[in-house]
Amino acid sequence: MKPPLLLIGHGTHDETGVAEFGRFVHRLRCRLDGLPAEVSGGFITNARPPLGDSIASLVARGHHHLIAVPLSLTGDRRALGDIPGTMALEQERHPTLEYDLGRPLGPDSRVLKLLAERLADARAEMPRFVTDEPPAEIAPGETAVVLVGHGSTDPAVNAEVHRVSRLFWETHAADLLTVETAYVSHTRPGVPGGLERCRRLGAKRVIVLPYVLFAGGVLERIWAQALAYGANHEGLDIRCAEVIGDCEGLADVVIDRYEEALAGGGQSSAPAARRPSTVLPVTRPFPARSTPDMGPGAENGAGLVTALAARLNTTRDADAEPLSPEPLNPASLELESLDVDAFDVEALDAETLEPETEGEIEADSMIGVAGRGEAGEEPRGDAPDGPLAQPGVASVV
Repeated sequence: MKPPLLLIGHGTHDETGVAEFGRFVHRLRCRLDGLPAEVSGGFITNARPPLGDSIASLVARGHHHLIAVPLSLTGDRRALGDIPGTMALEQERHPTLEYDLGRPLGPDSRVLKLLAERLADARAEMPRFVTDEPPAEIAPGETAVVLVGHGSTDPAVNAEVHRVSRLFWETHAADLLTVETAYVSHTRPGVPGGLERCRRLGAKRVIVLPYVLFAGGVLERIWAQALAYGANHEGLDIRCAEVIGDCEGLADVVIDRYEEALAGGGQSSAPAARRPSTVLPVTRPFPARSTPDMGPGAENGAGLVTALAARLNTTRDADAEPLSPEPLNPASLELESLDVDAFDVEALDAETLEPETEGEIEADSMIGVAGRGEAGEEPRGDAPDGPLAQPGVASVV
């Protein structure tokens, strides 16, 4: 029997959203019953059943390995909640519990297809009972879409929604005037801002397309903002599409995330299985031994670096003679002639600072700004134009 699927919801005070979440859990139970695999679901906050109760029920039935899939279109931890922290707390309550965390649901080509279906339903001409006059024909080039996401305080999450808008425009709405991006809260533009941009671009019809999974309070806020804008712009045909909702297409995406995590593509709770962060290999600032680029007869790279630093320093002396135009011959460099015989290769290697991560450092920690000292210092007025002195390499700058 395969591990059970645990669906994680962010929680809502709206009973409509809770009910739709429950229907979707039941749909997946019917779909995964033939694998066989159990399906359960819970909310992190604000709704029942709590996530802890669902986990306790699965553990009581003998399941100690779960596949957790967050029902979220983005990776916004602030909106969905601290899933790793919540699961860590559950592991303290159930020491034998292990889990694999699946990826968020979007952006996915199947999610974009579901959005296209909701858009097509909203674009369909609605019957008019007030008048017998046929509705005015509005060409696709005069129709715009405002794709509305939740909005986040994390710029990366908001940028992801922008990416979805662009993908949707090019793959499913290329005949339309534009697909703009808006947010319900936390950031700009809001729904009125997105509608105003479409109007200024010349749209006669604007369809508000919620980038939301289930109905509830968020959908009501989107519609309310759109209707409030439309009340002041009677000449603009504004329509509101439905959410993605409980459907077979969404179930296909969740099952795919389940199978992916089951195959090892998710984030495992086992420490040994965690994927390391993106790192770059550490390379020494200068080679400690001769290389083909240093020419024949070069004993080591440290002497060459010291000599270059000494010659560079002479350019800062106003009375110094200009450097010779002849190329520097590494073979002619000797430590004794430079009065640095105390610095041999072994001593330089011994002084070289080794990183704390066993040969690798984070890519973001590599700093190479000329003229700066330690991290946080302002640029020094006497900073050299060349590279800074590196740890473990003799320098006379």
